[in-house]
Amino acid sequence: MADNRYNRYMANSTPNPSYSCNNGKSPMEKLRAIEFAIVDTALYLDVYPNCKAALDHYHKLLKEREALAELVNKTYGPLTICDNHDEHKWTWVKGPWPWEPDAN
Repeated sequence: MADNRYNRYMANSTPNPSYSCNNGKSPMEKLRAIEFAIVDTALYLDVYPNCKAALDHYHKLLKEREALAELVNKTYGPLTICDNHDEHKWTWVKGPWPWEPDAN
């Protein structure tokens, strides 16, 4: 029953992340859209934790986010302090920051 509710929920209230990511937006905008969908799906899972369709969708979104975050990290620099993987220099403070207008 929860899976059926989830399908109706997804059809009516959640933007399709793959559609949002293919309309010419910047990688940061795409990442924000996917992260929104992750939070939205997680909230649904809080109410229906046994919904297989929602859980599958959540894991699909996580994989999309991981790939996109890697692209954003390569393009703009580390998104979070934990993304500073350069062993030879500290790149966290290197600007502009991804959310600053000069970066886009």
